[in-house]
Amino acid sequence: MILNHLSILNYKNIAEASLDFSPNINCFIGQNGAGKTNVLDAIYFLSFCHSAHTTQDSVVIRHDEEFMVLEGDYADRDSLHIYCGMKRGMKKHFKRDKKEYKRLSEHIGLIPIVNVSPGDTQLIEGVSEERRRLMDVVIAQMDRTYIATLNRYNKALQQRNAMLRQEDVVPDPDLLGLWEEQMAAEGEIIYKKRQEFITHLMPHFEQIYARISGSREQVSLSYVSHCQRGPLLDIIRRDRHKDIAVGYSLHGIHRDDLEMLLDGHPMRREGSQGQMKTYVVALKLAQFDYLSRNGSSTTPLLLLDDIFDKLDASRVEEIISLVSGEQFGQIFITDTNRDHLDQILRHGDFNYRLFHVVDGQITQ
Repeated sequence: MILNHLSILNYKNIAEASLDFSPNINCFIGQNGAGKTNVLDAIYFLSFCHSAHTTQDSVVIRHDEEFMVLEGDYADRDSLHIYCGMKRGMKKHFKRDKKEYKRLSEHIGLIPIVNVSPGDTQLIEGVSEERRRLMDVVIAQMDRTYIATLNRYNKALQQRNAMLRQEDVVPDPDLLGLWEEQMAAEGEIIYKKRQEFITHLMPHFEQIYARISGSREQVSLSYVSHCQRGPLLDIIRRDRHKDIAVGYSLHGIHRDDLEMLLDGHPMRREGSQGQMKTYVVALKLAQFDYLSRNGSSTTPLLLLDDIFDKLDASRVEEIISLVSGEQFGQIFITDTNRDHLDQILRHGDFNYRLFHVVDGQITQ
């Protein structure tokens, strides 16, 4: 997939921009806070129907403006035009070739993207929800039924939790059982898809990390789920009395996690900033490889937002060498100076475009 043209109106600090892109490398240079990340986030928004940095759609509308519009012209086997418009306080509208989607989930996966950003270290340091989202974002781009399965599981979980929270009321065991059955049925499907994803991802992730780090340390990634203890329905029902006591569901795939280790120890406790940055960069590049090899009908777009910060020269050199390879398609990079872009260009004869960003103003 290639993004040929992007139009931005009132998105975050960008009042207006009309950008034509290279099919290879596009680099946005500017100081921190200038708006470089906002360009990449607009591209992300057109793929996932939301920002990479917030779940509140209204905050992406530029201050003192009442609406925002994003439009992208793509080329794959055929040309493709994607429109997103949103007025403050109203729902957003997504259109594909001027035809509006009935459900936004129909759009997910059409334009696959892998996004690498400074906030990715939260995958290591943050809560398990961030790590589950890592798996779900990739799987959803390959399997459009996956979002519906997640939604059904979450609805059953919310209904069960609502019953568990009722004060001075003993939950109806039959009704509770129905929600548990749906949680188990949908949860088993989600577990299998997550397990398959991690199994396929692992060797590529380890290989990429070893290359970037010069094999100076070993890393591992393992999937931890209640489903590994036996049938999920049995696991949920076994401790129902505990769930009633605490008022929420203690077991299920909503508690799944990824164990991230460095030389056999938890990465979040043992890893330096550079090692954690290397870990998440390797993880995201392995995602790209997974999407390209396993079911995505088009090469994903690669968004690299300030990825060279906190990395030593040797690791930067290896990342540059990696992303300069033929397996990567169109790349969007942000940086505070053009030194890293010059290093990338020295690895081959690339078509590229360089954009300068100053206070939301973008010039080529």
